[in-house]
Formats: sequence, C-alpha cells, structure tokens
Amino acid sequence: MATELQFIKSASGTSVSSLSVTDCFSANYDVYMISISKIDKSAIGQTRLRFIDSGGSVISDAEYDYAELVLTSYAAFAEGKATNATFLDGLGYSSTALADGIGSTSYVYNPYDSSSYTFTTSQSSGLYNVGGGGLVGYKQIGVHKVAEQITGINVLPNSGTYDNITVNVYGVK
Repeated sequence: MATELQFIKSASGTSVSSLSVTDCFSANYDVYMISISKIDKSAIGQTRLRFIDSGGSVISDAEYDYAELVLTSYAAFAEGKATNATFLDGLGYSSTALADGIGSTSYVYNPYDSSSYTFTTSQSSGLYNVGGGGLVGYKQIGVHKVAEQITGINVLPNSGTYDNITVNVYGVK
C-alpha cells in the first residue's frame, strides 16, 4: 500500500496508563501509518486506540465499531467485534511484563477530514505465555462513526500500564 512514508511524530512513555500522540494528523495526508515497534505491559491484555479531536480531547464516547480476527498458534482462530464501543480494540495482545512485547502497524484513513468518518486497519503480533502459550496475531478493521476533524491518537491498555511504549506516526504518499 505505502509507496512512500514521511515521518511526522513520535511519542514514548515508561510506566504510563496511556500514551497520546497529539497534532499528528493534518490536511497534508489522507492516509497515515502508526507503527508501534514494541509494547511492554504490566498486565495481560489488549492494546486499544482512541482518537483525539481538534479541541485536544480524547474521544471516549460510544462512537467506535470494530471487528478483529485473532490468529493464535495454540488454539482455533477467533473473532471479536463491537458496535458503539468507547475504543478500537485489536492493536495487539500481551501476556505479561516479560519483555515479550507487541508489534503493531495500523493505517488511519481521512482523520483530518471533518466531513468523513475515520477508518482504520491494523495488524499486530505478540506472545501469550499462559498455559503453555504461543504466538498471537490480530487483524482489525475499525471506524470512528462521527464526521469530525481528528488530530491525534491515544493508545491505552485494557488493564495495567505500559512499562515501555513507543509510537511513530507517518504520512503515506
């Protein structure tokens, strides 16, 4: 998909309950790539995404729909989905703070266009070490169902904190 990536912004945190990348979307691009090269969490669970509106507020209202395919090496594949959720799920799964981490790549479509919904696609990989465990991957699609100008993202765990996290945002040409 990407023919050329233009680095826009990076953010990182240690022992944080969420991480925001503000003012990373503009009228310069219609498509953005979000790369999370490693996520180390303090607790088992998902990594989630919320958008930040043009006023700088994290959007936590029930305005998101998503569907995800969970690809595991230790059990049958599974599906997850939600409508009217307060976040987009499926950015990756981490079992514990064993430095196993998550790698995630997401694409965000038309976030800065105030007359369009904002769409996402994501893929991630991680490790699950409970009960023998193995590898776990996610493929996700999502939508923020309000036509408004989005200027940033907020990444958050469903439980615990991020021991270490770095998020890079690129414009796609």
